[in-house]
Amino acid sequence: METGCMACSNPSSSCLCDQCAGLCCRYFALPIDNPKDASDYDNIRWYLMHENVVVFIEARQWYLGVMSRCKNLMPDNRCAIYHERPRICRSYSTDNCDYHGGEYDFDVLFTSSEQLRAYAEKKLGRSILPRKPRPPKSVRPVLRNGLNGKRNGKSNAHSNGKANGNGNGNGNGNGNGNGNGHMVLSLPVLAGR
Repeated sequence: METGCMACSNPSSSCLCDQCAGLCCRYFALPIDNPKDASDYDNIRWYLMHENVVVFIEARQWYLGVMSRCKNLMPDNRCAIYHERPRICRSYSTDNCDYHGGEYDFDVLFTSSEQLRAYAEKKLGRSILPRKPRPPKSVRPVLRNGLNGKRNGKSNAHSNGKANGNGNGNGNGNGNGNGNGHMVLSLPVLAGR
């Protein structure tokens, strides 16, 4: 397996990659749409709720940074597929190498959803969290005849006291219905739904 690096065109000279920790191979960043409203900020907040993710602003452009090591980075920080590496890697230059670039100059760096929320709420002048739903109006249960045909332990049968032909009004035919004097309640019915 042949390995290589971008800065080692002259084998007799010291190679920048000999000193490098492969920083450029330990993350990737993708531009994302700049947020315009609370919903956009809330979506970006969701990104930051995941491990190994940052969001940053650089030159007024927003980026999603994913801290994930390349599968082809070898223990000596060289590329195992250097001569077959993807085009995006080939276009990378040591001119903007993370190793000698010093501190990265983000305009703003977010490492947590709380940081982004505070930033967004300051920018928008209001909360970005979804509004809490209003509590439902108080609904009183509707008393109905239960499955056993009784309300308050009394049969809703005809004047002869019989319901469903078994004489006790429980409606299940076995005489073991709700004849204990308790009210049978049905689930509440919400009006207008």
